[in-house]
Amino acid sequence: MPKPSVLGPQRRTNPLIWCLAFICALVATIIIVAGIVVFIGYLAIRPKVPLLYVHAARLDKLSYNQAGVLAVRLIIIMKAENHNMKAHVSFYDTKLLLGYHGLSIAHLVADPFDVLKNMSRELNYVVESSPIPLEPPEQYLTEQSMAKTKVMPFFLKGNSRTRWRVGPLGSVKFWLHVNCHLQLPIDNTAVYPHCSTKSH
Repeated sequence: MPKPSVLGPQRRTNPLIWCLAFICALVATIIIVAGIVVFIGYLAIRPKVPLLYVHAARLDKLSYNQAGVLAVRLIIIMKAENHNMKAHVSFYDTKLLLGYHGLSIAHLVADPFDVLKNMSRELNYVVESSPIPLEPPEQYLTEQSMAKTKVMPFFLKGNSRTRWRVGPLGSVKFWLHVNCHLQLPIDNTAVYPHCSTKSH
């Protein structure tokens, strides 16, 4: 005949375990609600990364002599754009380098500035270099550019930081990277390069 099973005294769950379970459930609920708020905020606002690029550039003056000394004056128009419909953007730490065949001509900087919602702002630079003595390889390239292509190659590269507040998402910051090669005609014709801005 089978023996009847004997049940021991039932153990109660430790109140500390119930307390930890409640805290975990509360934290999980808060995280879920916060995720839903952020997602809805993103769909409502649809934040867009600002842009900073070369809008137009012109070689206004060119001087080159037989000693291989170059001097130039350039007009460069940068454009900062904010395509966000519900937030203005602050640009700061804007630092750019203008160069020619690997040689530095000038550093272009800008004080902090704001661009309003769905607006743009131009930064106008007039860059006049001091006389630049060129090495023989750069002298040859310069003479070829002046005699044949009639176009002088310059480059503009650098960074700018942006910050804007995106509703419930808080403050958003991005680095903008400019890297633009400018082929400027020696007849003072303005060019409108299509240089993309990289961000992170």
